[in-house]
Amino acid sequence: MFQNEQPRSNRDTSWAIALLTLLSVLSLVVTVWILSDFQHEQEILRQLTLHLPVSDLPEANELAGELQLQSRLSILLILNIVLSCIALTLLVKAYFSSQRSLRNVLVLAADVLASLDEGVVTTDSAGRILSINPRGRELVGDFPIGTEIAVYLNNLPDDYQALQEICQTVSQNGKTVRDRVFTVLHQGHIRHLRAGCSPLQDHNHRQVGTVIHIHDDTEKTLIEQRLRRMERYIGLGSLASGLQHEIKNPLSALSLHIQLLTEAIQGDIDSKAINESLEVLRTETNRITLVLENFRDFASVSKLNRILVDSREIIQKLTKLTEPQAASLGIEIKTDLPAEPCEILIDAVRIEQVLLNLVINSFHAMPKGGKIQLRVRQLEESLQIEVADTGCGIPAYLQDKVFEPYFTTRNQGTGMGLALCDKIVRQHDGTIEFTTSPDGTTFVITLPLERQAASPTLTSHSNLRA
Repeated sequence: MFQNEQPRSNRDTSWAIALLTLLSVLSLVVTVWILSDFQHEQEILRQLTLHLPVSDLPEANELAGELQLQSRLSILLILNIVLSCIALTLLVKAYFSSQRSLRNVLVLAADVLASLDEGVVTTDSAGRILSINPRGRELVGDFPIGTEIAVYLNNLPDDYQALQEICQTVSQNGKTVRDRVFTVLHQGHIRHLRAGCSPLQDHNHRQVGTVIHIHDDTEKTLIEQRLRRMERYIGLGSLASGLQHEIKNPLSALSLHIQLLTEAIQGDIDSKAINESLEVLRTETNRITLVLENFRDFASVSKLNRILVDSREIIQKLTKLTEPQAASLGIEIKTDLPAEPCEILIDAVRIEQVLLNLVINSFHAMPKGGKIQLRVRQLEESLQIEVADTGCGIPAYLQDKVFEPYFTTRNQGTGMGLALCDKIVRQHDGTIEFTTSPDGTTFVITLPLERQAASPTLTSHSNLRA
């Protein structure tokens, strides 16, 4: 599996050394046993010699000479001891070498898992989590793995129950499951995850658990959503041109004739019903004109008129403009601005339009009053403008539709406000994100500080997180 794995030849050498050591120790034991017997026999011979007659002493001495093998066996004993020490030294060295190789393999395996951009989770056959790499902890959560507290897949939040389902499927049929897509809520944002699961086998090819791999597809999903939105923008551009010609001209004529008719009958006919009908015609005509203009502004690809402005002045101007309406609604507007100037190259008119739309939306989210916080923060390479309110928040099932054209939850809304905000920010190569909860919603606009010309098209590097 890894290059640090101990080769087969090294393992065979270790076995040979171990066998040699065993034989040496066995030979040493046998030699000691033989020496012990020789010493006992020599002692018996010495005792017998003391009681033998002189005539039998030559035979006794000859027998004693034959027993002089003790010295030779002593040499053999010393040789066995030396060989045993050498073999034992080689065995110990091979053992520590194997342990070092094993540690290297384990460290390398841990480094590989820690370097993966995917989360890797291993479980046993009962669904208990055995291990999880750092990326997996980021995507799933941090659990006390390896302690006495057992963590099972069914202990995970409800958003992660898809992991338990694919794990059970693999455990039952032993086949790999791939590309199971599910969404979770992470720190107020929707995260799109793609998971797969494979059987975990031991060295005997027995299934002992599962291996789950998880990949974060949030950025890819958001890019795909943007591409689809951009395709709609391209179609809306040509449609807007046609509507501009086919509807606005007759609508202008209709508005003119309604005005002439109103002036012609004014004072001649005192009919309340006629006046009410004319007022309805005038109101609805103006409303259609406004919808058409909003649609034209949203679908247009006009260039930005960038100028160098102090972002604090934009916030101060917006505050003065909206404070009267906020006071009438019981809403308090607060600002948090840097002490030093925060200059940035933007289309000030369009950014003011974005901020005004966000503030007005906050007004509608707080019908009983509340607070709005306008904050400017200058980072190293970008400028952030936050609009935070204490309203009712955005429900989870609507969060991915917030920036869609013509989507609105208000009876009087056109649904183009936030879609236009998204487009303007993307034209500035910036991003617009939001976090929401029942205690309020915060929109964060991030604009780059690089002095680059904005693209006049709908191309964008925005990273919207809905």
